[in-house]
Parts: sequence; C-alpha cells; structure tokens
Amino acid sequence: MRRRVNAEEHMGELNIVPYLDVVVNLVMFMLLSMTGLISLGVLNVSAPRIGGEAAVAAAAEGPKLLLTVAIGRQGFYVAGAGGVLGSDANNPDLNRPPTVPLKGGRYDYAALTDQLVKIKEQYPNETQVILSADPDVLYDTLVQTMDACRDVVVKTSDGGMERKPLFFDVSLSLIG
Repeated sequence: MRRRVNAEEHMGELNIVPYLDVVVNLVMFMLLSMTGLISLGVLNVSAPRIGGEAAVAAAAEGPKLLLTVAIGRQGFYVAGAGGVLGSDANNPDLNRPPTVPLKGGRYDYAALTDQLVKIKEQYPNETQVILSADPDVLYDTLVQTMDACRDVVVKTSDGGMERKPLFFDVSLSLIG
C-alpha cells in the first residue's frame, strides 16, 4: 500500500512573528511621536529674537510688563515686572491680601477683567500673561481665568457690543 503525499504537507508555514515585531514597534513609535506633537501643540512658545534691529526696537519700546496672574485660595494675585500690582503695590509681603479677593466665596472674574483693563491702558502693546495656579485649583477655574484675561466686551459708540483683546498670549505655570 502506497501512501499519498499531500502537496500541503510539503509547504512550510508562514512565520509572522518578525512581521508582528515590526508592527508593534511601529505602533509604539507612532503613539509616542503623536504624544509629543500633541504636547507641543498645546504650549504657546516663541523663539527669542537675536539681532541688532530687534534689540534696538525692544529697547525703544520700553520695559516689559511680564504680567502674572496667580490663582490662590484667597483670590487672584496680579503681578508685574516690578512687583504686585493693585492698591498697595509698595508692600512686598507674601501674606498680603490678594489683588482681587474672593467675592462671596467665589472667584470674581469681572473684577479681574476690570483690573486687567486698567493694566492694558498702561501697557497697550503688551499681549502676554503668565497664569499660575495652586495645585488644588479646579480646571474650570483656570479656564474661566484664561477667558477673563483674553478679552473684554465693551459697548461701541453705536450701542452695539464689541470684543476688545486684552492679554491673549497665555502661558501656564504652577505655584510651587
């Protein structure tokens, strides 16, 4: 009796392990590169300027404000390059009351916007603000603070409403 040999027995199996290794490595590489791109897209960064004309123009423009709005447990602290702005700018005490205190246990975004409008009148070309927050500040509070810093709604001469930009170039920081 003769045994018939199937053609399938002579063919080897396809080894897909090397292909799976390549696919897994590509997937991991794509996930890591996308994570890096997403974090770069969120940050608002600008490269420093180098050159004679830019330095002369910046010096002629005047001192930078370096506006910082800190969100604390007692309210908002508004500070500039020279110190804390507000009614008592000469008092550098860290235990001082906030520039814009809480109103009824809630953050007063309208008063913060009013304070920033006054600062914008003194520094009309300034667009940058640094937001600092305590680690326990809610995300919603941070977003509403950004909205209060970016623009203000003003009445126009014809009775309509118009958005006027304030400090729209926002950078985030953490109070250490």
